[in-house]
Amino acid sequence: MLAAEAQVKTEDPSRYLTQLCRHAQQVHRLRHRPRNHGGDGQPPPKVQHVECSETSGMISFGRGQCTMRATPGTLTLRAEATSGEDLRRVQDIVAADIERFGKREHLQVTWQRSQAPSRDL
Repeated sequence: MLAAEAQVKTEDPSRYLTQLCRHAQQVHRLRHRPRNHGGDGQPPPKVQHVECSETSGMISFGRGQCTMRATPGTLTLRAEATSGEDLRRVQDIVAADIERFGKREHLQVTWQRSQAPSRDL
C-alpha cells in the first residue's frame, strides 16, 4: 500500500474536514460521473463510501482512500492506494477541493510520501 500525508495549517480544520466529506457525499449521490476534476483528462475517482465527524473522516474511492483528522490548527490528510497512479489521483482530487474551499485562507496542500501501516498481524 502506498501512502502520502499532508499537514494543512488552518484556524478551522473541522470546517474543511466536514466540507470535504459533505462534498464527497454529494458527488457519491450523483447519477452521472462529474467531469474531469484535475485537468488530466481522467474523470475523478468514484466515491464509494464516506464517514465523517467533526474531528475525523474517511472517503473511500475504491482504489484508494483519504483519511482526515482535525486537531487545533491543523487538518491532517492521509491518502492511500495500491498503485502510484491511484494515489496521485486521490491526492489531486483532495488537494484541489481543499484548496478551492480554503481559497480565502490561501490553504495549500503539500503531500509527503509516507509509510503505510503494516496490515500484517
